[in-house]
Amino acid sequence: MRKNILITGASSGLGKGMACEFAKMGRNLALCARRMEKLEELKSELLAINPDIKVSIMPLDVDDHEQVFDVFKAFKAEFGQIDRIIVNAGIGRGAAIGTGYFYANRQTAMTNFVSALAQCEAAMEIFREQNAGHLVNISSISAMRGARRALNVYAASKAALSSLSEGLRIETLGTPIKVSTLHPGFIRSDINKKVKKVPFIVDTETGVKAMVKAIEKEGGNSYMPIWPWAFMRFLMKIAPLSALKKMA
Repeated sequence: MRKNILITGASSGLGKGMACEFAKMGRNLALCARRMEKLEELKSELLAINPDIKVSIMPLDVDDHEQVFDVFKAFKAEFGQIDRIIVNAGIGRGAAIGTGYFYANRQTAMTNFVSALAQCEAAMEIFREQNAGHLVNISSISAMRGARRALNVYAASKAALSSLSEGLRIETLGTPIKVSTLHPGFIRSDINKKVKKVPFIVDTETGVKAMVKAIEKEGGNSYMPIWPWAFMRFLMKIAPLSALKKMA
């Protein structure tokens, strides 16, 4: 059992939801995010759910890459061993390329890929030292194909993260280190709360439970909720560009 779990971007949305589910399962939690006040509130909530677990919180801006290494190492020192690290922190800003919003597209690319790379580097250093661990990268169903307008860079950054994860999975094949990639479909969270029309969207609780179930299985690639995304991913791969244009 993966007893000690580290989650980035844990102060709200999917990160908070996963923390609550793992608390119910009796796991110890190392939680980090930018908003310390939100983490304080979450810690109290988690200990109310399960007073027998250990919950440690630290502030972290994943775009501060040196801080990523420092915080991960501090959690490792505190817990003795980190059994699972969930790279969850991400953003969904952006606009159509060439419309004057390079700063937003650059931020999405940096946070969702370069900062995820920093988290993977810090996680793998810990796991290589321990010769054990489970790295979980939260990608997106958007990684399956390119997307247009505001989703363009977001989808590209998640595709890059999925590729990075697969490379690590190949490298660690047959070792005590496991690497999983989650490709959630549309789950209502802070990142998309302003978007009104989203196909097949599910509430946060439903989506988070599906994610935690997939994480516990420790498979390579997972798509959730299973209906319709485990099936839609095949259609997305073969869909003509004209069909993809209508989807976003």
